[in-house]
Amino acid sequence: MSANFIIGLASEAVYTILKVSAPMIVLALVVGLTVSILQATTQIQEQTLAFVPKIIAVLVGLLIFGPWILTTMVDFTFQLLNNLHLYIG
Repeated sequence: MSANFIIGLASEAVYTILKVSAPMIVLALVVGLTVSILQATTQIQEQTLAFVPKIIAVLVGLLIFGPWILTTMVDFTFQLLNNLHLYIG
């Protein structure tokens, strides 16, 4: 296997991971920012208050984006195995 082939696979893997994780990261960011603004305006300094809404938002995001994530990961795996089969075979 050449170095270019390995680097291409690694970069495609990193891109796929970023693409798949982006919806949950954005949801957690938006919910965390909203809770932080509410905490600042009401002066509630409870540390655990920020975690529960983020966990719920990420779980809802997984339910909504789960089929798309699964499809993306299966497509990546198929392409990876197909490329390895063509390269080795």
